[in-house]
Amino acid sequence: MTYEIENVWSVLLRLFHWLLVLSIIALVVTGFYVNTPWTNTTLEGGGSFPMATMRYIHFVAGYLFAAVVAVRLFLYIFGNRQERIWGILPFTPRNFRGLIANIRYYSYISDDHDQRLGHNVLAGSTYVITIVAAIVQLISGYYLLYPEVVFWQGLGNAIFGSQQQGRFVHHLLMWYFIFFTFIHVYMVIWNDVKTPEGLASSMINGKKFKHKNA
Repeated sequence: MTYEIENVWSVLLRLFHWLLVLSIIALVVTGFYVNTPWTNTTLEGGGSFPMATMRYIHFVAGYLFAAVVAVRLFLYIFGNRQERIWGILPFTPRNFRGLIANIRYYSYISDDHDQRLGHNVLAGSTYVITIVAAIVQLISGYYLLYPEVVFWQGLGNAIFGSQQQGRFVHHLLMWYFIFFTFIHVYMVIWNDVKTPEGLASSMINGKKFKHKNA
């Protein structure tokens, strides 16, 4: 069987992907620390101030997270054919059939699946849900960070009702991103084993392998 190499992901999307990975790792590690410090709190009376450092890293990573989410929203509209949102949502008969086919494929019910050069409908829809979750996470984060800013407090109160509820949602969504990351890595490896199209390497070089028609 022969393959041909296709350019799939732009430099901007690959940059988004890896900066998102970096920001999530930083946010999760520092978020756990801010919630439950694992160092001796007497260090705060010395010269290190670990809590202040962790909070600072958390805030910087939060701004990075906001920037990469904005980049992905931009690419959903102005990216290349594989990166735009229109082709990955199950709102057309073909996409809905593709969604069902891929659910059956990943559930080992059928070997038939909807092959696409970019994201299939199941993966693409999951990523859209994740971006929506990221936006809610950002709103809850800025709501907690800026208690004195009228805009964030008004928006946060309207969505969450209180700072405590916003904090709970913020913590809950952190677990969503943790589980999403593990499942995402598993599915990428699974796809590379099951369908050798260069899915993992495509987020580095932007290229995938496509079956060449005879």
